[in-house]
Amino acid sequence: QAESSPMKTTWYCPLDLSTVVEEEEDGVIYTVVVKQQHGGPTSPSTVSRSQCVKAGTEEKLVLHLLHSFTMGDSSFITIFLSTYRSFTSTKRVLDILTDRRVFKKTVNKAVQAVCTVFRTWLTEYPEDFKGLGDPSRLLRLAPLLPQDSSSAADLRAQLLRIAEELSEKALLPDTAFTSPPPDASKFEPTSILGFPAAIIAEQLTKIETELFVRLVPYHCLGSLWSQRDKKGREGVCWSVRATVRQFNKLANAVLASCLWQTKLRSQQRARLLEKWISVAEECRARKNFSSLYAIVSALQSNPIHRLRKTWQDTDREAVRRYEELSEIFSEKDNYSHSRELLKESNAQGTVPYLGIFLTDLTMLDTAVKDRLDNGYINFDKRRREFEVLAQIRLLQSSCKNCVFTSDEAFMQWYHSVPTLTEEESYRLSNEIEACEPSPRGVPPTVVITQCPNLSTSRISLADSDNHADFHSPVNNLLSKLTKHMRSPSVSCLDVDTSPPTNESTPAVLTPSTPTKSHRRSASCGNNPITTNNIQGSAADMRIIRIRMDLHDGNLYRSILVTSNDKTPTVISSALEKHNQDPKQASRYELTQLLPEGKELVIPATGNVFYAMTSSSVDFLLRKKGGNMPIGSQPISTETSATFPRIKAKGRRLVRTLF
Repeated sequence: QAESSPMKTTWYCPLDLSTVVEEEEDGVIYTVVVKQQHGGPTSPSTVSRSQCVKAGTEEKLVLHLLHSFTMGDSSFITIFLSTYRSFTSTKRVLDILTDRRVFKKTVNKAVQAVCTVFRTWLTEYPEDFKGLGDPSRLLRLAPLLPQDSSSAADLRAQLLRIAEELSEKALLPDTAFTSPPPDASKFEPTSILGFPAAIIAEQLTKIETELFVRLVPYHCLGSLWSQRDKKGREGVCWSVRATVRQFNKLANAVLASCLWQTKLRSQQRARLLEKWISVAEECRARKNFSSLYAIVSALQSNPIHRLRKTWQDTDREAVRRYEELSEIFSEKDNYSHSRELLKESNAQGTVPYLGIFLTDLTMLDTAVKDRLDNGYINFDKRRREFEVLAQIRLLQSSCKNCVFTSDEAFMQWYHSVPTLTEEESYRLSNEIEACEPSPRGVPPTVVITQCPNLSTSRISLADSDNHADFHSPVNNLLSKLTKHMRSPSVSCLDVDTSPPTNESTPAVLTPSTPTKSHRRSASCGNNPITTNNIQGSAADMRIIRIRMDLHDGNLYRSILVTSNDKTPTVISSALEKHNQDPKQASRYELTQLLPEGKELVIPATGNVFYAMTSSSVDFLLRKKGGNMPIGSQPISTETSATFPRIKAKGRRLVRTLF
């Protein structure tokens, strides 16, 4: 802005100055932003102040629900109600809010605030109260509300209505989302060829959309999802479990339709692959990324991927389209391609692949502390979690008005598909492969499991006692096969607190020289975790699961391990995660639980990232001198190898983060 005069011209540049400070008051730490805007010659400078909660005690955070209106922290109620289950319970929140002394003092000052909090809670999260079973806590609130307020009268009526519902029925159980048991006697694998790909995709999108709309976003929180296997918590996160079951059911349908009839000619089986590729394309067109990934994962799984003759007889154009669809879920740059597509697909009816959000929330829960050093609950962490939950809710809102028609014929076929176990799938695949001659009559001699990003894998061969030439011809062949070797598990949506084991897809190689395991292959078979949005080192990271034998069951906790972490640091983090004293770390030893009941004791001062093998992400924290489980076999770290192992039997359905 300029002011002119006959003598000179003076420029006034409005300048915003912001100061960020932290203030602690009565059990709450606030982040305060003071903005000063300089005005022009005729307008005065202005100063604005805003504050939001960074951390606080449990009681003060709950009570801030009633004060956030007057303090200008307008987003606090929404964030709190979306995430509070990570650090407290519905019962505890109600007990604090309905304390007669506190409640009376607050309600007399801000009736509207009290009514807004409870009305929002009752409307958006009714399952919280239905989960209580006993309506007495809600009924305790009603007489505390003022009698001369219309808002309070409306809230009182809503409280009584929900309390009455609690007395009549319980929360919709997890079993409400289960599918009818399959009738294998009616299963005709090739019947899928008779349904147009558009019809199949439409029915799958109908199923996925209905499940996604019913999804409870906070069930995706890392702190809740990671406890789903804890004893006594089998019913938690039921809405996520329903999505997982559908993902695995569809992947199983792809497997069963392609493998069930082992006597089909390779050309006939290739038509089945082409059909599912067409269905995947139709799912992509309908922005149904969940079904799309389930189909792609099944086609990439070991029992189907290994059918070389079938893939050779598959239409080349179909294979090209399949490879393009696979790239959507590339792990490059933390699934950047998938995320970009979700941003572009804000139109009506987008069903995301839920595993991406579960990954983000699990990583966030693992990487950011729940409490500050003074013991205050870290509410900034909840704000970051809410940003992810808000994306889910936005996509849910785009699906609520979708309308579909049912195709009973396809649904009958879909529900008739028998469930194949790992062993059954591999057995069928073996039978099919036996009827398909190996190319050029060369039998496979070595099966090497998936090694992502082979062109840049950092496999240190310096530690090997055998200095065989690994650069030719094996590495040349590996480079050519890179794009074909990525094969996530069929059950990869069943997100666990562990990274992919990458054992799903083998490539058949015949090395000219014998291979020998080496001690420190840090990256082959393990995907480095990209932490674009999480502060920390740029070193390689891995999430492992550590359990302790506690009174409340064998509960695993997720720990983020970097290539810089030594054993004492990891043990201290694990103790803190299990609510034990981290100062007692020297009294414990860390043991990796390996397949076949074997154990690998991590050296007391070793580097955990390099000492552990890639065959398992499960660890046990045991007091030194404790007894080993019966049947377990200790393994020396000097003989452990992280180079991809030769597979002894069929594909494993692994649980991964992604």
